[in-house]
Amino acid sequence: MFEGYKITTDSRDCPQGSVFLALKGEKFDGNRFAATALDKGCSYAIIDDPKYAVSGDSRYVVVNNCLDTYKTLSQQHRRRFNIPVIAITGTNGKTTTKEMVAAVLSQKYKVLKTEGNFNNDIGVPKTLFRLSDEHDIAVVEMGASHPGDIKTLVETTEPQYGLITNVGRAHLQGFGSFDGVIKTKGELYDYLREHDGEAFINTDDKHLISIATGMKLIRYGANEEINAEIVACDPFLRLRWHKSKRGDWHYIATHLIGSYNLYNILAAICIGDHFGIEPSNIDTAISQYAPSNNRSQLAKTESNSLIVDAYNANPTSMEAALKNFSNMKVDGKMAILGQMGELGKDSDAEHDKVIRLLEELRLNDTWLVGENFIEASKRVGCDFRLFRDVDDVKVALANNKPKNKYILIKGSNSVKLSQLKDLL
Repeated sequence: MFEGYKITTDSRDCPQGSVFLALKGEKFDGNRFAATALDKGCSYAIIDDPKYAVSGDSRYVVVNNCLDTYKTLSQQHRRRFNIPVIAITGTNGKTTTKEMVAAVLSQKYKVLKTEGNFNNDIGVPKTLFRLSDEHDIAVVEMGASHPGDIKTLVETTEPQYGLITNVGRAHLQGFGSFDGVIKTKGELYDYLREHDGEAFINTDDKHLISIATGMKLIRYGANEEINAEIVACDPFLRLRWHKSKRGDWHYIATHLIGSYNLYNILAAICIGDHFGIEPSNIDTAISQYAPSNNRSQLAKTESNSLIVDAYNANPTSMEAALKNFSNMKVDGKMAILGQMGELGKDSDAEHDKVIRLLEELRLNDTWLVGENFIEASKRVGCDFRLFRDVDDVKVALANNKPKNKYILIKGSNSVKLSQLKDLL
């Protein structure tokens, strides 16, 4: 019924002849704005609360669930375009990898990519609705915090290709266990296996290999045709890669911090190679890519050098960041770490592990922020400075700001450590 119509979920954006679809959130109900959308120019309003429909007005279309309808309509829209669609998920690095894959493919194709981190059951359909005749290929990021999330997203998106960056200890409260994480991320493989799709896979990752049986694989890793080695990480990652052990090495100086980004880069190289991007153009795209949105960004202030990685944190990414920071050849190391969210029954043990790792790595100049770390310090014991929240850290910085330090700032977004950048 609505093929060819522009779908809008924002009553402030109602082009003439578009269709308003009333989504709900924790603090809003789109049904309440259906009449406003029609007044502003929408031809129809799709709602799932009949009390907002005006009797006799055929412009109101009542459905059982607007979110399900949104997914269905986006799926129908996606089916209009016979182009490759690559789905990317994973515990860590999926946004960075998505951005690099899109940058590499853009050397030859017109690419649709997920904007920001619109990777959930609203963001993915929103991305699909942006598909147009001008696009040659699509790169769609998919996030998950509960079993079945990826299954729903891939069934909506219908990708022919997929990539799982890795599986790690994150969202354990929603997944129930690490096995739950693996199973949910593996829903992408399940879809590709059932629909004769292909997966780009890091064969150095034993968890991915264990769930990738019986499917078409495009491989990268230390023992594969597409492989790479770290040249330096001081602090930016420099690497060399080649397509075969007999081929010439290609050297790339990146704007990425952290040796853990090697496989994210290698994934982008592998995907670019598969779709016919020349090696020199792959090198250019990756060397020019710069991270944003508080993901492993290097920021220099008048007083300090900052590694800002405050967009998200989970046990796996925290461990990787701390080990990388420990190995960096810089003076005056300091860390400000925020607690990790959504860990459920594993929260105590995982915060205890962080403290023990800090002591093992001898990162003695560390500030820990959040009640979870305060409670962990009581269980484990430590000499690190403790703060209840970011406001307490701001007070400490106002009284005695660190100077000439190399500071890692990492924590879950809810801790709001990104607010500290301008104070350091």
